[in-house]
Amino acid sequence: MKILVVGKGGREHALITALCESPSAPDVYCFPGS
Repeated sequence: MKILVVGKGGREHALITALCESPSAPDVYCFPGS
């Protein structure tokens, strides 16, 4: 599974951290918002 997270705040950082630590470990991509 591929996931794109858009944003540069604390919520996005926490979401990306949780996704990367999950057992299924999807491909996570982040793109800073405006």
